[in-house]
Amino acid sequence: MRTWRVGTFSMGASLLLLGIYLLLSQIAGMEISHILMSWWPIILVVLGIEILLFLFFSKQEKPYLKYDILSILIVGFLGTIGIGFALLSSIGVVDRVAVAIDKEDRTYDLPAFEQALKEDIKRIVIDSGNNPLTIEGTNASEVSLFGTYRAATAKNEKLITAPEDYVNTNVKGDTLYVTLKGLPNEATGMFDYYGMMSAVVLIPQDVKLEVIGNHNAITLKPRELMSDWSIDKSSNTNIQLEANSNVKIVAANIDYIEGNQDGWQIKKKQKTEAVDDDGYYEEPNTGIEEAIFKNGDGKHQIHVTNSSEVSLKTVH
Repeated sequence: MRTWRVGTFSMGASLLLLGIYLLLSQIAGMEISHILMSWWPIILVVLGIEILLFLFFSKQEKPYLKYDILSILIVGFLGTIGIGFALLSSIGVVDRVAVAIDKEDRTYDLPAFEQALKEDIKRIVIDSGNNPLTIEGTNASEVSLFGTYRAATAKNEKLITAPEDYVNTNVKGDTLYVTLKGLPNEATGMFDYYGMMSAVVLIPQDVKLEVIGNHNAITLKPRELMSDWSIDKSSNTNIQLEANSNVKIVAANIDYIEGNQDGWQIKKKQKTEAVDDDGYYEEPNTGIEEAIFKNGDGKHQIHVTNSSEVSLKTVH
């Protein structure tokens, strides 16, 4: 005569139901995490029903429960996994990990930004943020901004959907202030995501421009410049001048001039050795104190300060 051990039926029923769930998930396209979170309570229901049935059908006056230890361990293991998934889901870990796994590097277009300039605007100040920036001169009386950004996102997910998501403007007196915002960075456990934006700004050639960098690359294409531009704190400044332009470039407190240095008047910093307040030796102060390049009669100027590198290219 067979002995009914509690747990045997529960394990068989649990495995059967789990198999049915997994099969349906393949047909319906459900995620495995959702299955484990929704399926595990059935284990407790099945095990409870089995105990009640044993007590009800037992012919003994005082029934003594006998357990199938291996089956109970398997059922307990499956239940623990389900409870664990439920707990992690309740604090958002499962969803964040699922999103992280689904992310891929994708490139999107920036929503185009345009702002017409009133006649009283004589100066534009751009805070370029951390991303590379290209600035071109234009004969239009408006500021335009476009480009691309690259980020790790889920399918059909966009970090930027409108111009105000990446650029902010304010008008104070005769000055237009333009601030480029950084892309959101996300950390999910061991996963870190950093976006990169590459923007192009079109600036009227007859308006004074000041650019505040943050150790990022800045490319200048002034074309027929009719005002003064200044760039501060860029990692490297690339300047493309038209051969017939009348521009004077003044670079101060930079590390070096990239490429051909013909036509530059360079004054290097004096090498000085010093000891700091704590008595430690400091490296000699090297670099370029000032470098001047003149194209044409140099009617308008481009000032570059506190940059690691300045490169110049003349285009025809």
